[in-house]
Amino acid sequence: MRASFLLLPLLWHTFLAHAATPCYSPDEALTHANKDICIFAHVYDVVEMADGTRFLDVCKPDLPDDLCRFTIVTRNADRKSVGSLASYRDKDITIRGTVHVSDMQGVLLLNDARQFHGGKEKFEPNPALLRGFSAEDGRTAFNDPSLKGGGRHRSIFKSAH
Repeated sequence: MRASFLLLPLLWHTFLAHAATPCYSPDEALTHANKDICIFAHVYDVVEMADGTRFLDVCKPDLPDDLCRFTIVTRNADRKSVGSLASYRDKDITIRGTVHVSDMQGVLLLNDARQFHGGKEKFEPNPALLRGFSAEDGRTAFNDPSLKGGGRHRSIFKSAH
């Protein structure tokens, strides 16, 4: 009982921290490039391309595509973790993610359904760092000279006991 009273202030502080996080409109999101933020938007349409890439269209229907400055994109590879987007058509949403801006065009990558509930994006490793690495061949993911055999220098892990 006493422990629960001690835990209450910590939980209250956590609740206030999440409640105080502002959500930005798509236009305001452009000023928060490369930051993990909350966005409040209306989804006018869900568009699917031939390759399976889907877009949540947050621009008004009467606005020409070349003037639309923000979009939410989900790749075909993330279809399983994102799920169906049809239920978001003609709805107001809040979504969390990192805003990427290029030539005043903002994009938020949707790769996990938890982003609709304040959760973070799914972690994706940098493929350039994984070049030549396979867990099946027993090699390390990086080149460490102390793990190489031979030569004058011996690793402390390879010393005879």
